[in-house]
Amino acid sequence: MFRPQRKRPPGAARLGDTPNAISRRTLDSALAAARSSYPNEFGGVLRAEPPGVIGELLLIPGGTAGRRHANFHLYMLHADLSVVGTVHSHPSGALHPSDADLQLFRSWGRRHIILGAPYSKGCWRAYDGNGQETTLTVLESPGFGGESGPMPEYRPRAIHRPAGEPGAEPFPVDEA
Repeated sequence: MFRPQRKRPPGAARLGDTPNAISRRTLDSALAAARSSYPNEFGGVLRAEPPGVIGELLLIPGGTAGRRHANFHLYMLHADLSVVGTVHSHPSGALHPSDADLQLFRSWGRRHIILGAPYSKGCWRAYDGNGQETTLTVLESPGFGGESGPMPEYRPRAIHRPAGEPGAEPFPVDEA
């Protein structure tokens, strides 16, 4: 029986390979989500696309979080071979996995990230499926409009409330 072979460029990652890099945008998104969840924990799922580079943060519906836990409902996740692991925060700032974390690491995924307070660029660690610390290279993402450079800082604008409600006075908008 003839089976045509696809030729893959030398050194190209294959679907299912263990990722060895993460995009800056994905890491910054996870840190921002953890910062906004503080003092509760935050949890999400990591997706690698193209294979070998973690490029997306997925939030699973129905998850719960408290000061000492973040529960994932992994059965709510659609079947996707590019999902490679999890990310969650430790509001205490501890960057080592707990016993519950190790159990999750061993049973699901190949790369896991723990984020620690105060959720700045150096406050994270990557682990493999056995709970051993590993390294992930942070790749700078292209900026908006195709230029490379830092991602613009998110700054919330005025909150819109219907007239007549308490607190409906317009907030000053910082035009920066």
